[in-house]
Amino acid sequence: MVKNLILWFFGIFLLTSLFQNINFNNISNKKISYSNFLLEVNNNKIQNAQINGKEVLVTRKDLTQYMTYIPIYDPKLLDTLLQKNISITGILPEEQSILVSVIISWCPIFLLVGAWIFFMKKIQNNNRKGALSFSKSKAKILSKNKIKITFSDIAGCDEAKEEVSELVEYLKEPKKFQKLGGKIPKGILMVGPPGTGKTLLAKAIAGEANVPFFTISGSDFVEMFVGVGAARVRNMFENSRKYAPCIIFIDEIDAVGRQRGAGFGGGHDEREQTLNQILVEMDGFEGNEGIILIAATNRPDVLDPALLRPGRFDRKVIVSLPNIQGRKDILKIHMKKIPISDDVIPEVLAKSTPGFSGADLANLVNESALLAARNNKNSVSMIEFEKSKDKIIMGSERKSIFLTEHQKESIAYHEAGHAIVGKLVPDNDPIHKVTIIPRGQSLGMTLFLPENDVLNVNRQKLESQISILYGGRLAEEIIYGIKKVSTGSDHDIKVATNLARKMVTRWGFSEKLGPLLYSEEDKEVFFGKSVINSKFISNETIRIIDEEVKLLIDINYQRAKKILNENIDILHAMKDALLKYETINSSQIKDLMSRKITCS
Repeated sequence: MVKNLILWFFGIFLLTSLFQNINFNNISNKKISYSNFLLEVNNNKIQNAQINGKEVLVTRKDLTQYMTYIPIYDPKLLDTLLQKNISITGILPEEQSILVSVIISWCPIFLLVGAWIFFMKKIQNNNRKGALSFSKSKAKILSKNKIKITFSDIAGCDEAKEEVSELVEYLKEPKKFQKLGGKIPKGILMVGPPGTGKTLLAKAIAGEANVPFFTISGSDFVEMFVGVGAARVRNMFENSRKYAPCIIFIDEIDAVGRQRGAGFGGGHDEREQTLNQILVEMDGFEGNEGIILIAATNRPDVLDPALLRPGRFDRKVIVSLPNIQGRKDILKIHMKKIPISDDVIPEVLAKSTPGFSGADLANLVNESALLAARNNKNSVSMIEFEKSKDKIIMGSERKSIFLTEHQKESIAYHEAGHAIVGKLVPDNDPIHKVTIIPRGQSLGMTLFLPENDVLNVNRQKLESQISILYGGRLAEEIIYGIKKVSTGSDHDIKVATNLARKMVTRWGFSEKLGPLLYSEEDKEVFFGKSVINSKFISNETIRIIDEEVKLLIDINYQRAKKILNENIDILHAMKDALLKYETINSSQIKDLMSRKITCS
């Protein structure tokens, strides 16, 4: 509307200017002086003169025309023209109408006002997420017709789907629950590691129930100005009431729902005021509104207790990493979207991808499809899946790195040491492959894959892992001597030391200290690092902890050293195989360990 008015005003202004400046007789370009005009009059060259005020349109006897202007009032001009028998024509000056005069005089003002209105409207539209509309909610709404995801598109979280299925039933038939006095939970908190499908599950609930879906991130509420987040919360709930029954989904709720009192601004902190408004709005829900608030986080331990009390987020749904069957079902869902070769077996891929989330598996299928496309294949085979899996687990190959023969040999001995110790210690996972191809941050890698999903680990397996971690360093020490050991064991030593310290201080695997807790997990004390709280532990106990950690490492260090010394021939043979093939698989490792393949 405003834009059209501005265009109309601009058009009128242009037309007025054209009318004022265009000479329809096309003679404005031909002008002569008044003195020359009088000279031609005296010389009898003029046939006609059209006088319009001070303007005189002159027609010569040869029918050419020109324009001249009377500089001052000349009372003798008419007598002179009549004496020379020149035809005189008088033209009445055109008077502008009042409307035209008003338009011409007010047109610049109209243009300025219209331009100001236009730009202000444009700025406001472009800044609905900015300075002119801070209080507007950033929640995006998906109408019920746009949500195509249902429970059939989700796998690997059967327990979670079963737990939220009653929400779908409530949104479809609320009277079924209300007639018995039952109240559906106002808030559902989805907890689980990143990539397990919390957002997808919330969207599937809306898709199954065929209701609108509001989605927003916790960080979208927080701004530098105090009170903005609270205003956005009010606006979001106000808008959602217009679409009830509906679902509001807040992703990463921990960004705004952290425990109060930890900020620097006290009760005036912007984040805390936003959280307070969320709590108030959830208390303000009526039982028949049909609005369900779903939030997702992977840090439930930092949330404010008031947020988790009954009547708010009073139900917690755990969305955990999928097991083997779940990974298989997830792979099948994603494989429907790409052409798959007959040699692809989802069960094998599911067993070889422990710890993969749903997002990881989706990425695996996508990477495999991209690799097959680069190789100009018509379908995705098991080879692409294996290469993509190695890329995700170990990183991309770093072909630009140049290694000398001695460096390659040292890396081969290092990885062979890990593999041999890992094969001979008790209660350890099978070896999947060993490679000396640089990938990611590593120059080589020994990959172990569990046969089943690991839920908890016993002490024997933990000690075996410590021995394996020191196997690479010990192989270098045995072959080259203590003074030639490289820095390649930096990460191994770090992991082994942390593992041994947890065994002593958290898991009670120390005879001297017993099953007591000497450190707490994930306490953000100093810049997010976990430390032993010395306030409750004596210096003597800390000294014993250090001794027990060292003792645990020494025992497993010596065990790994003994294993390598007793199998030095296998160490040389595996080194030769790695230098020749760069990567060896589980069957080749089995032949080497049984001494079917010997060193040259």
